[in-house]
Amino acid sequence: MTDFPYFECLSLDLSDQVGTMVFNRPEKLNALSAQMLEELIAAAGWFDDRPDVKTVVVRGAGRAFTAGSDLSGTAGTEAGSDAGSVREGLDLGRRMVDAIADMRALTVAAIHGHCVGGGVVLASACDIRIAADETRFSIPEVDLGMPLTWGGIPRLVRELGPSLTKDLVLTCRAFGADEALRMGLVSRMVPSAELESEAAAVAEKLASQPAYALTTTKRHVDAVAEEAASTSQTFREAELLLAALQDPESQAVMARKFSRRG
Repeated sequence: MTDFPYFECLSLDLSDQVGTMVFNRPEKLNALSAQMLEELIAAAGWFDDRPDVKTVVVRGAGRAFTAGSDLSGTAGTEAGSDAGSVREGLDLGRRMVDAIADMRALTVAAIHGHCVGGGVVLASACDIRIAADETRFSIPEVDLGMPLTWGGIPRLVRELGPSLTKDLVLTCRAFGADEALRMGLVSRMVPSAELESEAAAVAEKLASQPAYALTTTKRHVDAVAEEAASTSQTFREAELLLAALQDPESQAVMARKFSRRG
């Protein structure tokens, strides 16, 4: 019997060489809180410590893959926090995305419902992405008065190209699974009822392949992608977000948006 770590915001499963990682805050549409980001980093490490695991399915419980960053509380940004704590808190999302991207196992994202902001970046860090046909994507950060961080820009430029990345990130327009398929953000689209079975079938196929070919191919593709649009400087993005939090116009936009939500 596998001894799974205890997480409040995630549930893990493991069957032979196939793992499952489920975002488990359905009442919040799986919004990525600071605790959930920390747990995702720990879960990635837990799977990495198990060399027999060849692939991991990543999905969300309830009605959404994830509604993106939980803006109701960001680690280290509470009143009175020192500058170092603020920067560390703002950098947590990038560290999470890097942890998912750097997993030794192949990751299969099964996307449904809403996939928003940081959730799009998280999905882009997964090796294979499958979307249910009813999925709605959006990247609303600029509308909220802040730049897209978490390494999202280089990852999206790799997948979509510069022009389309600017279109989606700057206009913040929503788009469906069919457009995500055409633009290459996902590689497959299936009816909602078939999403879990399709993701499981892909994961099982990957797990049937020799581990050496899987890992070397993943590393080769990732190395080529890194040359095309490097993520090596994304650790500096916390400074960009901190600057947005201090910019008067950005502050005004944030205040208007969040007052409407209240």
